[in-house]
Amino acid sequence: MVVPTYNERGRIAELAEAVFAVFRSAGIAGELVIVDDNSPDGTGDVADELARRFRVRVVHRTGKLGLGSAVMEGFTAAEAPVVGVMDADFSHPPDVIPRLLRALTTSNADAVVGSRYVTGGAVMNWPLARVIMSRLACLLARPLTPVRDATSGFFLIRRAVVHGVRIEAGGFKICLELLLRGPVTSVAEVPYTFVDRTTGQSKMSTREALGYFTQLRQLLWVKLSGKAPHPRYQRVDL
Repeated sequence: MVVPTYNERGRIAELAEAVFAVFRSAGIAGELVIVDDNSPDGTGDVADELARRFRVRVVHRTGKLGLGSAVMEGFTAAEAPVVGVMDADFSHPPDVIPRLLRALTTSNADAVVGSRYVTGGAVMNWPLARVIMSRLACLLARPLTPVRDATSGFFLIRRAVVHGVRIEAGGFKICLELLLRGPVTSVAEVPYTFVDRTTGQSKMSTREALGYFTQLRQLLWVKLSGKAPHPRYQRVDL
């Protein structure tokens, strides 16, 4: 699992302990790749300490270079045949990881998306305006992909599918970027409950929101040019 970080010192150790507890319980030979953008709060130092205790790889970057590129650098550093992404703040529950992996295996999909917006999925602790914005963002992506939660930041994807893929977006919607630019032949969604962070600061901003519209325009061109895949879609509820 790749975890991009910026000023996540307060919870990154707790997250690592939770993720590896889930790995042990589920019998998963997993690793954690922490990609830190030179956090001034010392997140990178904490990550280095975690690497002495767990199967953790740490990628130190020189500054805030964008979440999309952080994820791709994490994928490059990982060794597993299946790679994934999750946030450092527990908004993506670690105990959902085994369900995502089972869904990937049983459905034989190239990618499995943790979904807030299929039956059984939910969002907690978000104000109504944020829910409306998120729903609208997913609705705008529907002409591009059958995935209901295309803006999800919690997903697994086969390493072979992302190998060599060049992304354009530096913002938050790396899942959508990979679904349109990678050779994804099949994709599944698994419902989960997103719980908004209770500590730290959200990284969503007006700049990121505006950048999403630029990304949609770029990906629409990819779709219209015939370069985007047409993956088989299914919903999996385990």
